[in-house]
Amino acid sequence: MIDDEMDLADDEEDNSEHTYLTFQVGEEQYAVPVAYVTEIVRLQRSFAIPDVPSFIRGVINLRGKVIPLLDVRSRFGLHATELNELTVVVVLEVGETSTGLIVDAVSEVVEIQPSSVEPRPAWRGGAARNAMIRGIGKRGDSVSFLLDVGALLDVQPAGPAAGADAPSTAA
Repeated sequence: MIDDEMDLADDEEDNSEHTYLTFQVGEEQYAVPVAYVTEIVRLQRSFAIPDVPSFIRGVINLRGKVIPLLDVRSRFGLHATELNELTVVVVLEVGETSTGLIVDAVSEVVEIQPSSVEPRPAWRGGAARNAMIRGIGKRGDSVSFLLDVGALLDVQPAGPAAGADAPSTAA
């Protein structure tokens, strides 16, 4: 069982470019580079946001910082399941932006060397989903789908704002 919070920033000096946080979504194991992970927190009350893709579950207020929540299960087109005591939020920071990933459970932090990574298969008809998988990491008898964090977080706005004629909000 995980503590209320797990801060990974303290172990930054131990991180390498081949270190990943693995987590479960459905029956499969996925991995993101630990360099993007700032912390892991229990799922908490979220606030809905109108006019966003269905896999954006809203935002949370984490110690005064508003963080959008991306439901990884929904992002992958999987059926929803009941949230339980293992469901957690993996907070990623890319640039200046934090995003929380809702995952079924966190597994472990592992090293996966490039020699143990197979390229992603070229599946037909699933180009968007394929783009989120950077490769497949092998460790013993198990595999982890290595996610491309940029592609995973690439959320296109819903509704009229997504159109070419949307008014500019630049200042």
